[in-house]
Amino acid sequence: MKTRVTLSSLLLGLALSSPLLAAPAANLDQLLDLVKQGRISEAQENRAREARFQSEKSNQEKILAEAKQARTKEEQRSSDLEEKFEKNELETAALQEALNKRLGSLKELFGVLQQVAGDTTSQFQTSLTSSQYENRGEFLTQLAKKMGTSSELASIEEIERLWFELQREMTESGNVVKFNHAIIDATGQEKQAEVIRVGTFNLVADGKYLKYDSETGKIAELLRQPSTRFVETAAALSTAAPGELVEFGLDPSRGTLLSALIKEPNTRERVEQGGLVGYIIIGVGVLSWLLALERVITLSITRAKVRAQAKSDDAKTSNPLGRVLTVYQNNPSLDPDTLELKLAEAIIKEKPRLERFIPLLKIIAVAAPLLGLLGTVIGMIVTFQSITLFGTGDPKLMAGGISQALVTTVLGLLVALPTLFFHSVTNSIAKNVLHILEEQSAGLIAVRMEQEHVLRAA
Repeated sequence: MKTRVTLSSLLLGLALSSPLLAAPAANLDQLLDLVKQGRISEAQENRAREARFQSEKSNQEKILAEAKQARTKEEQRSSDLEEKFEKNELETAALQEALNKRLGSLKELFGVLQQVAGDTTSQFQTSLTSSQYENRGEFLTQLAKKMGTSSELASIEEIERLWFELQREMTESGNVVKFNHAIIDATGQEKQAEVIRVGTFNLVADGKYLKYDSETGKIAELLRQPSTRFVETAAALSTAAPGELVEFGLDPSRGTLLSALIKEPNTRERVEQGGLVGYIIIGVGVLSWLLALERVITLSITRAKVRAQAKSDDAKTSNPLGRVLTVYQNNPSLDPDTLELKLAEAIIKEKPRLERFIPLLKIIAVAAPLLGLLGTVIGMIVTFQSITLFGTGDPKLMAGGISQALVTTVLGLLVALPTLFFHSVTNSIAKNVLHILEEQSAGLIAVRMEQEHVLRAA
């Protein structure tokens, strides 16, 4: 079945759904009236828009005319300024030429003044003299800026002050003076102290080296002082009387050498660089020193007792020779062969006491360099691992392994050499005592054989 749509029904549907109509139409007549009313309303709105457009067009023409008038005025002003600028340029060039002619050789002088002021600005700012005479660099900075950025010349007073500052810097570089200034100690506390300035090289207070921060103008103690021998000279300078001549650790590089000395590790830090192997070597070294000290003292006392016993006929059991003589005295009827065996047995009993710890000293003397070699190998492994990870661009990354390798080697040698010496000394003393025992034993056997020979002859 086909659906037919008539024109009247289509228009009616559009009218019913049109947003322009205030109310829906019920039939075609009402729809026609509504369309007429809509056309009348739209025509009124269009006429209103045209009126507004005409009004704004007149206003825009007025604005355009004003803008063109302003542009013409500014173009004339620009032309006048260009002429004035060209005229000023000519006058400036003429005046500059006249100034140069009148300056003559003074132009070179002011050029030198500007250069000197600029060059000495940074030197004065970082100089230790500025810690006593403050704000010197500001004057030089302003003078150099004044002469460099403008045509204004330096006055006689400024030239004299520049000369005075240069002369004072040269004079103060050779003086040792005291002045009161606030310093920051190692704990971060600020306090007033008497500061000693040694020329332009060092600052000292309370026997400690100081540093001067040119950016803040503060004086502070070095968090880490150089070695003791330099600190002692600083303390001597702090307590020295006026005119007294004392030794002092001077830094001619104005801080470079002192910074290098501060970074130099002390003994404890060098030992720590050896790591675990280094501590083991030190422990072994301490053990060897204790054993060697005990052996040297004990064997020296024993040797003295043995020598005293050799000069006495009364046998004492407090020494090895006395105990050997006791064996001889307790066996008066033994034949020489049996007595020789008895005395040899007594000497053999004394030998372990005399040679106690001596073999251990020998082992330590041999093992200490091997421990140092072990630390060297470990240090090299650490070094090559750093090279593998970070390359060879920064030597500081490899310094730890190299330090461990060298420190352990040195520690091993430092333990081995004294231990070897002590082993030689103690072994020599022990052999000396044993030689005395054997000598006395041979003498006793000879006496017994002589007695037996006399009895047989009788």
